[in-house]
Amino acid sequence: MDSTLVNYTSYSLFSEYDIHLFKAGKHYHLFNKLGAHQIENAGVRGVYFAVWAPNARYVSVVGNFNGWDRDSHRMNVRWDGSGIWECFIPELPLNELYKYYIEGNNGYQVEKTDPYASYYEVSPGTASITWSLDYQWNDTDWMAKRAAGNALERTMSIYELHLGSWRRPAEGNRYLTYRELAAELPGYCKYMNFTHVEFMPVMEHPFYGSWGYQITGFFAPTSRYGTPQDFMYLIDCLHQEGIGVILDWVPSHFPTDENGLGYFDGTHLFEYEDTRKGFHPDWKSLIFDLTRFEVRAFLLSNALYWLEKFHIDGLRVDAVASMLYLDYSRRDGEWVPNIHGGRENLEAIDFLKEFNTAVHNHHPDVITIAEESTSWPGVTHSAEHGGLGFDLKWMMGWMHDTLDYLQRNPFYRKHHQGQLTFSMMYAFSERFVLPLSHDEIVYGKHSLISKMPGDEWQQFANLRLLFAYMYGHPGAKLIFMGGEFAQRHEWRHDFSLDWDENLRPANQGIQKLVKDLNGLYQSLPALYQHNYGPQGFEWINPDDAERSIISWVRKAEGAGNYLIFVANFTPEVRRNFRIGVPAKGFFEEVLNTDDSRYGGSGVVNDGLIGTSPIPYNMQTHSILLTLPPLGVTIIRCSDGVS
Repeated sequence: MDSTLVNYTSYSLFSEYDIHLFKAGKHYHLFNKLGAHQIENAGVRGVYFAVWAPNARYVSVVGNFNGWDRDSHRMNVRWDGSGIWECFIPELPLNELYKYYIEGNNGYQVEKTDPYASYYEVSPGTASITWSLDYQWNDTDWMAKRAAGNALERTMSIYELHLGSWRRPAEGNRYLTYRELAAELPGYCKYMNFTHVEFMPVMEHPFYGSWGYQITGFFAPTSRYGTPQDFMYLIDCLHQEGIGVILDWVPSHFPTDENGLGYFDGTHLFEYEDTRKGFHPDWKSLIFDLTRFEVRAFLLSNALYWLEKFHIDGLRVDAVASMLYLDYSRRDGEWVPNIHGGRENLEAIDFLKEFNTAVHNHHPDVITIAEESTSWPGVTHSAEHGGLGFDLKWMMGWMHDTLDYLQRNPFYRKHHQGQLTFSMMYAFSERFVLPLSHDEIVYGKHSLISKMPGDEWQQFANLRLLFAYMYGHPGAKLIFMGGEFAQRHEWRHDFSLDWDENLRPANQGIQKLVKDLNGLYQSLPALYQHNYGPQGFEWINPDDAERSIISWVRKAEGAGNYLIFVANFTPEVRRNFRIGVPAKGFFEEVLNTDDSRYGGSGVVNDGLIGTSPIPYNMQTHSILLTLPPLGVTIIRCSDGVS
């Protein structure tokens, strides 16, 4: 191949306005400029390369096409002080391995993978690959439906999963490819009535045990499972089955691998130089320098990249608390206060606001979710009014309190009733997702079913109780894979879920319950119409601690459009249990977790249940119910909506 570049050095994808936006941190589509792009220049087809390395004295493109020769394809630095290096290599095809060879002004020499590469060779290889993202989408109906409505007014029942361990063939314990997943996952999610999937990070990562949270290729779906088009096909198939796709996104940190972003051009370019701000003590990783506008542009354009190139419906931002607090996981003397002497990371706050504003301005039908584990105020309030601007926030307090309560022996639960009811004190301070996530079933924390006390029957009853309580609580829902059929093992990223366990009737009962709860959630407006506001919830009795019973109402617009939940957190059957109801008439049971079809003992309320003119629980009428052991009964007016 002719390596002479004399006739092509003047070509650039950057306009002066592009450079202005880049320097200001406002270029949200850098993925169309930086990186490797197949183009035609002076009548010749080839690949244009551009990389940001402002403190380098020499940069070249090396790859299998030039024998990894550092002198064959030298890049040229732009004249405008942007620090961008460019070159065009004529006749270079797609599917070629490449890296950038960089010499810093300080003598540092390194070969780096392209920060904007859309495809990488399979790990443990680290080279980028010249690639096109051309794909013919078939999700027009989904995208039109998404654009036509408000995502927060719809049901959101999220199935969280790790692509490499959801299901594996029995022979060889290998990953399924994106296309193999596309043949199974959309149908399963549709059968289970989930509305969304949430993928743990799919971006390229060298260490599989990081579960994708230590990213080196922020613009590339991992090649372990196939090409970028294969991943697009998986998303396309999910959309065609009516399933939304949420990606975990990690702007908080990145690993120290030499080929990655760290010390990129012989300086701390992407990360803070001061290790008190730039090194994460928990994850032994580097932290993005959000005072640098070009770094902010890198991250903001990365967020829009996944939304635009891959039709992603939502981004769940990981480890937001670690970004907000300068002293996160640091002892005194190990962190640097802000200019006001406080612990708040002012540039991270500003960045998160800009992220949410940019996403919603460009794609108002996309949702953003914060995994924020503290009581930081206004996470889901608008950025214009002082909030961070997220649509939803994980309700970590609900998750911790609920699981802690349910792990207790039922005999002692009466002393801890407040753990169940406390969440309603702040349930509407933000818009919440109730997460039963991967973080709670690893590292010795036990699977959901193994957390439950008692013998096997009581464990399954408690898990059914947990799920029904969760679906009755205001907020979106999230269940990590395996929980929906009560997998006994903790999650193991190197192995498949234990699908053979789902051959047992008790496990099948859990799966049927989750499927039915998802179905009710989508079909009954009382469960979703006011999911994030107080007008959709009312306590009947939160204070029956002696019997460990709570009861409440979920409401929608219209007369009689409500559901009553009664949860019994002990194994004792409660007969002739009186409960106040909002109006006279007849009621019927729409779901009972002790139903034999779910593996329960069959203590249900058959037929119509008439009211009595006996005031109770501050209501004008009341009814008598039989409460199942370790169970939830859901009732409604017999003429209620269906």
